[in-house]
Amino acid sequence: MATQKFITIYEQLKQQIHEDVYTNGQQLPSEHELVTRYGTSRETVRKALDLLANDGMIQKIRGKGSIVIDQGVTEFPFSELISFKEVQEELGLKHETEVLINELIKANSVPYVKTQLNLKGDEELIHVVRTRSINHRVKILDEDYFLASIVPGITNSVAKDSIYHYLETQLELDISYSSKSITFEPFTESAYDVFGEIQPPYTATVRSVVYLNNTMPFQYNVSKHLATEFKFQEFSRRHKL
Repeated sequence: MATQKFITIYEQLKQQIHEDVYTNGQQLPSEHELVTRYGTSRETVRKALDLLANDGMIQKIRGKGSIVIDQGVTEFPFSELISFKEVQEELGLKHETEVLINELIKANSVPYVKTQLNLKGDEELIHVVRTRSINHRVKILDEDYFLASIVPGITNSVAKDSIYHYLETQLELDISYSSKSITFEPFTESAYDVFGEIQPPYTATVRSVVYLNNTMPFQYNVSKHLATEFKFQEFSRRHKL
């Protein structure tokens, strides 16, 4: 079917842009070339290109064709509660995760986190810090705090793969929703250590409190993205009065 064909073309071109087969500022093959390559109609090719344009990945310019405007930003669904591994699989990305810290700490040592999780005593927390890299360059610094009474332990192999998969399939936790905030902040000393010398030295920092289905907060997350490579995308429609 034509619908399946243009979706296939769209997904293949999108993946090639993500993998830098076509880079920012480069022209995609012409409509005629794509028609020949995929053995389809010009209308089908145009539908695929329209989807790429709607995603903000290409700009269609009269007389020049389709120009890639995607700058390789890390596209992370801000409005969704989704694991990093799920994002990789959904977008076809190939990132590497490194576990920097995996330790047991007391809530009193991190008063702000204690407040965010609404803790009253000196409960134990699992503290995990991970980096997300592509082509050996760190893109994201993730810091997590889990209630040890809910999450008794996390191995390094689990932290490197997917903590949420472990929580849901092994511990059978019912993770339900989260509240998030985003701020743009200058590099801290630890950010310089992880990201290196970047200009401008700012991170887009997403802070989240994650809740179980019974409304209990059990996780606090701080996710620092390079500000120059952070993309917040949401769909909005204006309703007519």
